[in-house]
Amino acid sequence: MYQPLAEQLRPTTLDEVFGQEHILGEGAVLRRLIDSGNIPNMIFYGPSGTGKTTVANIIAKKTNRTLYQLNATTASTADIKEIVAQLDTFMAPNGVLLYLDEIQSFNKKQQQSLLEHIENGKITLIASTTENPYFYVFNAILSRSTVFEFKQLSKDAVLQAVNRAVGFLQERTGLRADCEVGALEYISSACGGDLRKALNAVEVLFSAGVPNGDSLKISLEDAKTVTQKSAMRADRDGDNHYDLLSALQKSIRGSDPDAACHYLARLLEVGQMQSACRRLMVIAAEDVGLAYPMIIPIVKSCVDMALMLGMPEARIPLGDAAVLMATSPKSNTGHIALDAALADVRKGRTGDFPRHLQNMHADSYTMEREQGYLYPHDFPHSWVRQQYLPNELEGTQYYTYGDNKLEQAAKQYWKAIKGE
Repeated sequence: MYQPLAEQLRPTTLDEVFGQEHILGEGAVLRRLIDSGNIPNMIFYGPSGTGKTTVANIIAKKTNRTLYQLNATTASTADIKEIVAQLDTFMAPNGVLLYLDEIQSFNKKQQQSLLEHIENGKITLIASTTENPYFYVFNAILSRSTVFEFKQLSKDAVLQAVNRAVGFLQERTGLRADCEVGALEYISSACGGDLRKALNAVEVLFSAGVPNGDSLKISLEDAKTVTQKSAMRADRDGDNHYDLLSALQKSIRGSDPDAACHYLARLLEVGQMQSACRRLMVIAAEDVGLAYPMIIPIVKSCVDMALMLGMPEARIPLGDAAVLMATSPKSNTGHIALDAALADVRKGRTGDFPRHLQNMHADSYTMEREQGYLYPHDFPHSWVRQQYLPNELEGTQYYTYGDNKLEQAAKQYWKAIKGE
């Protein structure tokens, strides 16, 4: 029976696990828990191929517990009831460990069905998820569990595992791997921190390779072929998608054009051009804003061009938009002022309109003058002092000028006009 290389090389001890030193290194909390044998209910959170299932298997073996594995994408409440029913028919001296993969696929009712059994200690739950558990896991499960985050593996950690895989396949096939310079490093980098993908690539290269005597050529070109786009995690609705959008916006907000181009490239590479366009338009108003107001129609024009052109030409106006915003002065004063006003409105701080601002439903502004309204255009510089906020909010300040050239110029202009 065929068994994937990643499964054949799955670590059986913590010392064989690559990466995750922050939770599995000497003296780290999770390692100390495993060594003690006192395993609480846990949630393993992190990207695919980072060792969540492996560590659960090691825990079950090390604590001598009966391990049940379910995947929430295909399992049901009936599967959990079946496990519980078996508990009543035989004694598991060291308890049962239930490893529930992709717990975010269970709805609230299904997750609640676990509560009774993890509450009475019949089952120790280790759930894994690639999504943020604080958004996708039921609060009652969270409160009874300890969350451990598994991080994307570094290139060096993956390379160690790749070299181990090559050594294993050399021994199994009797062939010496003749690796072109950079081939294994490319696989280790291009897998995007997913060890399973890296090992699958190595296995494909060995399976597809043509032996030359007792050696097998592994070229850089072949390595690139079997890892095309493998570094791109493209779950449209998952955390990684929104992490990419967040990283793009924060890079532009932080005025780093290189990082902005990197994250925009990753979005475009996985086909998320429309999401990138929407986020770029938000950034124009939210982060550049009043420091350079013309950025808003400029970015809108770049987005319109991109949507008309389609990829690959769309990258040209979008790249211009990203770099222009990253290198522009920044201001969030406009939307911060509105947010402050919204907060007051939602608290009920409104009040009646000043009489002179009310609509008279007249064709001529002369009737408005009869209720005390001063028409600004009748005065020098089209400004006259009068009250606009409701009486209850008179004197409230929502907007503060930003410390950029344009807003400071506007501030000085109005100080001069108002004689402040």
